[in-house]
Amino acid sequence: MKPLNLSFLQFSSSCCLFFTCIVLLLCICLVSSANNMTDKLALLAFKATITEDPLGVMDSWNHTTDHCRWYGVTCGRLHRRVTGLDLQSLKLLGSISPHIGNLSFMRVLTLDNNSFHHEIPHEVGRLHRLRILQLTNNALEGEIPRNLSGCARLTLLFLSKNQLVGEIPMELGSLAKLQKLVLFENYLTGTIPLSIGNMSSLEILSLGTNELGGKTPHAIGKLTKLTLLILVDNRLSGTVPPSIFNLSLVERFNIGMNQIGGNLPANVGFTLRNIRSFVIGYNHFTGAIPRSMSNATTLLVLQANVNKLSGNVPPLDRLNKLHLLSVDHNYLGRGGYNDLSFFCSLTNITSSTLSLTAESNSFGGTLPECMGNFSVILSELWLGENLLFGTIPKIIGNFVNMDRLWLDHNRFSGTVPSVLGNLQNMVDLDLSNNKFSGAIPPSLGNLAKLARLHLNHNNFHGYIPSRLSECRSLVELDLSSNNLNGTIPPEFIGLSSLSMLLNLSRNHLSGVLPMEVGNLKLLAQLDLSRNMLEGDIPASLGSCVGLEVLKMQGNSFRGSIPSSINMLRNVKELDLSHNNLSGQIPEFFEAFHFLEILNLSYNDFDGMLPTKGIFNNVSATFVSGNDKLCGGMPIFHLPKCSSRNSRQKLISKWKLAISIFFGVLGVAIVLTLMYFRWLKKKRTEPALSSKDDLSLNLSYGILLRATNGFSSSNLIGVGGFGSVYKGVLDENGTVIAVKILDLTLHGAVKSFKSECEALRNIRHRNLLKVLTVCSGTDYRGNEFKALVYEFMVNGNLEDWLHPSPSSANVDGNARKLSLIQRINISIDVASALDYLHNHLQSPVIHCDLKPSNVLLDAEMVGHVGDFGLAKVVIESSDDTKAKMSSAGVRGTVGYVAPEYGMESMVSGEGDVYSYGILLLEMFTGLSPTNEMFRENFNLHKFIKEALPEQLPVVTDPLLLQEMESHMGTARGDATCECLEMVYRIGVACSVEAHKERMNITEVTSQLHFIRDKLHAAGLQG
Repeated sequence: MKPLNLSFLQFSSSCCLFFTCIVLLLCICLVSSANNMTDKLALLAFKATITEDPLGVMDSWNHTTDHCRWYGVTCGRLHRRVTGLDLQSLKLLGSISPHIGNLSFMRVLTLDNNSFHHEIPHEVGRLHRLRILQLTNNALEGEIPRNLSGCARLTLLFLSKNQLVGEIPMELGSLAKLQKLVLFENYLTGTIPLSIGNMSSLEILSLGTNELGGKTPHAIGKLTKLTLLILVDNRLSGTVPPSIFNLSLVERFNIGMNQIGGNLPANVGFTLRNIRSFVIGYNHFTGAIPRSMSNATTLLVLQANVNKLSGNVPPLDRLNKLHLLSVDHNYLGRGGYNDLSFFCSLTNITSSTLSLTAESNSFGGTLPECMGNFSVILSELWLGENLLFGTIPKIIGNFVNMDRLWLDHNRFSGTVPSVLGNLQNMVDLDLSNNKFSGAIPPSLGNLAKLARLHLNHNNFHGYIPSRLSECRSLVELDLSSNNLNGTIPPEFIGLSSLSMLLNLSRNHLSGVLPMEVGNLKLLAQLDLSRNMLEGDIPASLGSCVGLEVLKMQGNSFRGSIPSSINMLRNVKELDLSHNNLSGQIPEFFEAFHFLEILNLSYNDFDGMLPTKGIFNNVSATFVSGNDKLCGGMPIFHLPKCSSRNSRQKLISKWKLAISIFFGVLGVAIVLTLMYFRWLKKKRTEPALSSKDDLSLNLSYGILLRATNGFSSSNLIGVGGFGSVYKGVLDENGTVIAVKILDLTLHGAVKSFKSECEALRNIRHRNLLKVLTVCSGTDYRGNEFKALVYEFMVNGNLEDWLHPSPSSANVDGNARKLSLIQRINISIDVASALDYLHNHLQSPVIHCDLKPSNVLLDAEMVGHVGDFGLAKVVIESSDDTKAKMSSAGVRGTVGYVAPEYGMESMVSGEGDVYSYGILLLEMFTGLSPTNEMFRENFNLHKFIKEALPEQLPVVTDPLLLQEMESHMGTARGDATCECLEMVYRIGVACSVEAHKERMNITEVTSQLHFIRDKLHAAGLQG
């Protein structure tokens, strides 16, 4: 045989190789296609657990589109496998699907700033290529998966601002490549694991705001690359291991708000040579501040407040970049003359602002003149509660950027320099509890931004400067315990911005209380006690509807208690003792449900002492020194009311009856004439057929008959500008509610006009329908104005949330609102606000949303009413704002938006704030003016801090009774979950920053979702 041709063999070999490659490529394509399908199915499973996608970002995730082109998905170029998923800040709600573990090529997973809940699936630990895992600011629960240690390539692990519990897994110590570990703001417990020292690449360690305990592990000292160490707000104890202070690369060191003690190392300023922020406040550190601290030349913040540090503060002359030095509440200083000499070492500072807080120590001496060297940069100086003396140097007038100056509780003397009026940025000035004398400088009226002024407990004399009325931002003013004399300037007492405190007690003020006091509508505390004021109590005082404390004792007020005081329904403490008041003690005090102390002793009151309400509590009511009083509860030991009193009352009743008879006779004559005139007019007008056809000209007489002469038995409520009566029209039996304006009150006419303007062109099922208005004169020729509404048989929401014994059902049981009813009413109110803000050509801002202004009809449907403070926005804008009137802040204490105290604009966000507070009140049963809420602690913070673990603690006990029967079932789980969602909506609506509040349209949508979820779980109304 002939040998095979060599070229043929080569050709055959090439062909085989070619076909082999083709087969391999086909296999790779088939495997790749299968893997791609795995990724696509995993992503679709992830989408299936998303229950809410308000921005519609996942609409692109469908079968018709290549998954590598889906929103937020990143794929590799060659194998087309998913390598990244970025869905941060998209308002997504749902859970993280366990199928996420099938994305085996994933390198980056970012789901920050959403509302993911439930646990972090353990399947995440199968993502062995994962380098970045960011799940910050969600609602994730459960423990941190221990198998995250399987993600050996992780460099960033961010799980902060969730609701994670349990211990930090020691297995995380195996993540040798991890550079940033951030677990801030969770509920983690246990100790910091020693294995954390094995994370040799770690640069950022943030474990703050958890519940970690035990000692700070020395293993942290092994992390030589660490630049940021945050352990603030935990329960750590013991001392800080010296090795941690030797981490030379650390820039931020924060171990504040723990229980850590011991001394600071003497060389700390040398070892932490890159430190920028050094925070050890709220601990138990002892000893002195090391002199070496001045060598930390990069330091911006030195915060060592609320410890047990002692000795003098060392010179800090090399800290040129410092902008905050906080050493308050320690044992620093020795009461010596030069204790503040360290101030002079700060004169080389080059930063733009400097804040010094050193109150509550033992610093002695005077204010050093060297302070003038950094007068331009000093913004805050807090030196209260020390042993300082001398005068305030005039150099203080050069501190043009200062906004807070606290020198209280020292031994300063002399006069207050008028140059303080140069500090145009001053917001908070406290000179109380010193020995200042002379007159109060009128130049303080220049401080247009001043919100808090305390000059109490000094020796000031002379008049109250009327120029203080120019401080239009003032919310708190205390001039008590001085030697001030003269009268109270009307323009000063009418400073409507005052909302927290006005204290003029323990002075020598004389004259009458000006009627302008009625401008203090939102003021919470008014103290005029122990002066020499005289005359009648002005009726305008009844306009101060925000008052919770009113003290007027120890003066010479005379006359009777004006009926307008009936408007002060929020008062908790009322003291009118030691005056010359006379007449009968008004019965309306019986209806003051919040009243805790009523002192009317040592006056000249007569007649029968009431017996209900506060008068039933002898430990809270004081009436001694009124020799003409009789009756009352036996424990008061007052004489029985004599028959003479009874005869006088009988005679008075006969006189009243005779007067009424002749009055009615005169009215009948007038009505007869009016009737014939009406008959003539009626021939040209259609007859009334139903309540929807009510005449727009209901007369005073018709309303008088309908309400039985505006009888007290028909009185169903008292508002800020008048009273509301139930009435029945004779002609067709229609039941109505009549709001009678008290035109003697300042602002009542304006309220009437505002309500008419606001309701002129609006119609919505959740707004209280105005049937007609009445504007004319009564039978005495006095001006009369009234609004006629549909009568709401179930009253207002306030009576349901805070029922009184008189509001019980027929069987004697208190009225209760079920969970579904509360959800329905919250939807009704939100729908009304959404309509007012977003569905009118000229939006309407309600400005006074609160439970008493939410009325309930026979079907328990909510209707928003009382538009007396409403504002119609003529020229709409994106943020729907409108200028306030000169009356100032609008709304009711506890519900009014915080920005209304500082700005002159009302806005839709202001209504949203009020709605958020109302929503929280509806489900907690707590009023925002409850005594537990004081200073900076309010209903919003109470709920925010309680979620989610303390849900039963904050919830209305009546709701908890309803929920008990569902506990341990799917219905119970849905109830708890929905309740938490409601609270989070309320918190989101009532945040302080108005631009961060939830949109009312979104609120309505989420509440509908919650109701649907409850219905799906089988919970019906």
